[in-house]
Amino acid sequence: MLICRYQGPAGPQFGVVEQGVVYSLLGDPFTDAIIGGRVSPLSEVSLLPPITPSKIVCVGRNYLDHVRELGNQAPAEPLLFLKPPSALIGMDAPIELLPEMRRVDHEAELAVIVKRRGRFIPTGQALEYVLGYCCANDISEREYQKQDGQWTRAKGFDTFCPLGPWINTSLDASDLGVTCRVNGQERQRGRTSDMIFAVPALVSYISGIMTLEAGDVILTGTPSGVGAIHAGDVLEVEIEGVGVLRNPVVAYR
Repeated sequence: MLICRYQGPAGPQFGVVEQGVVYSLLGDPFTDAIIGGRVSPLSEVSLLPPITPSKIVCVGRNYLDHVRELGNQAPAEPLLFLKPPSALIGMDAPIELLPEMRRVDHEAELAVIVKRRGRFIPTGQALEYVLGYCCANDISEREYQKQDGQWTRAKGFDTFCPLGPWINTSLDASDLGVTCRVNGQERQRGRTSDMIFAVPALVSYISGIMTLEAGDVILTGTPSGVGAIHAGDVLEVEIEGVGVLRNPVVAYR
């Protein structure tokens, strides 16, 4: 099932995408919701971020090739940081660059959507707590990242977490292609099988630190090839089996 969230006449609504058409979702995606009536063609729907999480937990340096390209050491344990929910944007929403920003990079990532509340989740049971997967882009201001010595400011700006276009609830995420294109040119290509810490290990590890709530998002790291973006660019993150998340880049005024 492809679960989306869209702007309806009465406000944000959950829906299901089938063959280019959006149908209503009766109930919420964390329970036994059922598919309702036809809403409209997908091309006529304004897609929102597919979920509203209490937190966005991110994993740094989780692909060895990316670790090497930045001249870092591979972590012995998952390297975690947080993005605020206010950083979220959905499909086709603009990524805003402030005038004082000097080097902003794209980072294509697989996003994990948590299905239900859990703490101290065993690795062997971790996938029972996963609703599904979507595309994400961990936008990062590199100069602030270096200057601050920690990553909150560099990765926490409004619009710095594109997420979508929907959640695939029927996907094996152990070996999926992860691709980023800028203006149609490929910049990143990797596979989730290259992650240092796989999805079950990440869910288990994070839940031993903080309680995971239904709807929380875990960004699993990015492969090599990260690079600068500029106003006027169009970014595409493609996850095999999910689809393409597209966002323009604009100068904030």
